[in-house]
Amino acid sequence: MVLLQFLLHLLLLCSIHIPASTAILSSIAKLNCPTQCGNISIPYPFGIGTGCYVDEWFEILCLNNNTTAFLNRTKLEVLEISLQGTTLVAKNPITFSNCSNKQTIQSPNLEGTPFLYSQSNRFTALSCGVLALIKSSGGGSDESTVGGCMSVCDENSIHTSCNGMNCCQTTIPSHLKAFNTTFEAIEAETREACKYAFMVDKDWISSSSWRNLSSISEMDYVPVVIDWELYHSTSELFGKSIETNRTTESTNDYCDKISVSESGDSEADICIRNSYCETYNETFSVYNRSRIQCFCGEGFEGNPYLVEGCQDINECEVKPPVCMNNDKCENRPGTYRCYSPNKKSVLKTVYDGIVNFMGLIFLLASPWWIKNAVRKRSRKHLKEKFFKRNGGLLLQQQLSSNQTNVEKTKLFNSKELEKATNNFSTKRILGQGGQGTVYKGMLADGKIVAVKKSKKVSENKVVEFINEVVILSQINHRNVVKLLGCCLETEVPILVYEFIPNGTLFDYIHHHNDDFPLSWETRLRIAVEIAGAISYLHSSASYPIYHRDIKSTNVLLDEKYQAKIADFGTSRTVPIDKTHLTTLVHGTFGYLDPEYFQSSRFTDKSDVYSFGVVMVELLTGQKPISMKSKEEEEEEEARSLTKYFIECMEEDRLFDIVDGGIIEKGKNDEEIKGVANLAKRCLNLNGRNRPTMKEVAMELESIHKSVKAQQNFQEVEYIRNKRTETCNDVSISVWSSSDSGYTSSIDVVPLL
Repeated sequence: MVLLQFLLHLLLLCSIHIPASTAILSSIAKLNCPTQCGNISIPYPFGIGTGCYVDEWFEILCLNNNTTAFLNRTKLEVLEISLQGTTLVAKNPITFSNCSNKQTIQSPNLEGTPFLYSQSNRFTALSCGVLALIKSSGGGSDESTVGGCMSVCDENSIHTSCNGMNCCQTTIPSHLKAFNTTFEAIEAETREACKYAFMVDKDWISSSSWRNLSSISEMDYVPVVIDWELYHSTSELFGKSIETNRTTESTNDYCDKISVSESGDSEADICIRNSYCETYNETFSVYNRSRIQCFCGEGFEGNPYLVEGCQDINECEVKPPVCMNNDKCENRPGTYRCYSPNKKSVLKTVYDGIVNFMGLIFLLASPWWIKNAVRKRSRKHLKEKFFKRNGGLLLQQQLSSNQTNVEKTKLFNSKELEKATNNFSTKRILGQGGQGTVYKGMLADGKIVAVKKSKKVSENKVVEFINEVVILSQINHRNVVKLLGCCLETEVPILVYEFIPNGTLFDYIHHHNDDFPLSWETRLRIAVEIAGAISYLHSSASYPIYHRDIKSTNVLLDEKYQAKIADFGTSRTVPIDKTHLTTLVHGTFGYLDPEYFQSSRFTDKSDVYSFGVVMVELLTGQKPISMKSKEEEEEEEARSLTKYFIECMEEDRLFDIVDGGIIEKGKNDEEIKGVANLAKRCLNLNGRNRPTMKEVAMELESIHKSVKAQQNFQEVEYIRNKRTETCNDVSISVWSSSDSGYTSSIDVVPLL
């Protein structure tokens, strides 16, 4: 094997070469097809004219004297198309309310198309106090609120940044294809100002080219990023016949192996064409097929969606020169070599002859071995590339820090996790969220684990991923989910956790489990466990840790229905001498601390507020944000659970909102009132007036102990009553014996 690898190396360096020349890049579009519409490049799979696009969804119309590009089917005006990120930038209308001379146009519906709104967009609303909601549409007759944001009014604020004053921003849910924008009234705000909201490219809205955000009110459209996805077989994409069995081939083999009938090659490798493709099985696709994404190989550039679209980069023409010490440069496909022309000798000539001879032998006798070796080498480079892109260098930097215990975290390889999850089968999916998909897996030693695989790869997501590894590696608490390891050599980063079998607290509260009912004692115990874990993060960790996303969906329940806090992607450690973090507002609608929302200053009391919302959920069994039915109101409006809870507390109507299933005919009224008063203190709008998590945990523990003591007292009384009944039975038995004229000392002594 060593000899074969040596000969292959000689073959690659000396036998397979082309003269150094400047690479002539092929067109980005198909042959005889336009490549431009005005200043916009039109790369394949998009195209202008019949036969120039992969299917009708990617047909471009070039209108207005060939200056404006439109997608024919969706009527979107295209501003830019990117092959690298499989995205395009299009015009998106602004939604206005109470604005004169402005006509409201809703954003286009992308249901049933291979396009969806990218998560690199931000939902933005501007006005002197505005509550704007994103409502899903296209999935049925009823709309549901999936996001939104609220700003406060400050007439003296300068509109140069969207920081919650007269302007608010929030992220959008994943896989969003259609939505409507609505505005809701804010009770404290009586002014009827012009309001407008829109979805927009986050890079555009944050660019320095805008002198004042209010200038957007004079516009009708803003740029939005659209993800485009190919759901076609490789034969439709490359225009060749394919003979491969999807049921027996793995995803990568399906991309790698194609039978090109026109070229005469059998099972030609697509990487021979200097590119590679990958497929992703996605059940939410409008097509019942796998999504395809293609890339040019290392050392090549061009359009990977065209046959021969990726052309060699001539490294010998790069400035400064790649070869040092006056060595000559020789260009190779995808690479180059440096050599000294003055060192040629008889020995070099003999060496070249031997190398060429051996190369010829291997070309004739072992083409399959060469292909497998090249593929193995390419995959190795690809894994190294993924390791760097997924934050491997950042994790190594954390490994060298004395502040963390990341060295205890195991690094899994990709094959190990593919085997554990059956190649990430859709049947193994436990859940999906904005950050990724969680699969159920079984390791080689039989241990059941949860495998979290990110959906997108971006700089922000990589930082969140590494942050979650570092945060969880510092935590050792029975009520915090345990991180077992991670994998960085795949396209997207992967985390491996202990498996928590009974789902989330949110599902447990709002979808009752008949096998394990949600009693008052269970709810109180879960609240004690969550409070204890958060108190540990704030007070007992080596550095204080703010979770920043406490909610019932981030609390998991194990086999004994004990709580475990999860999802530390947005958590942050805080220096001991600091009391807060100043960050962009991040959180979940309904759980977000209003004080943090207005000031962008996150403190430990912000986690206290979010936990207060969870306590109200446990008390009431209701969701933090719910919609009033049309029978209750003429018009639907979002109802805040915390606001309604505080109103009931102030009006002494607590038991109007408490879940009736936990009330035990007045036996536990005082405990419920105690927890409710504690929740009300946690929800105080002034963070300084809220208790610390340590105080919350201690008070809940005290209430819980009183409940346990009461239960123990009842058990003792029950046993005592049973014993009394037994004694009475014995007494009756002795009396009966005496009455019959027969009495023994054995019968009398137990009674005495």
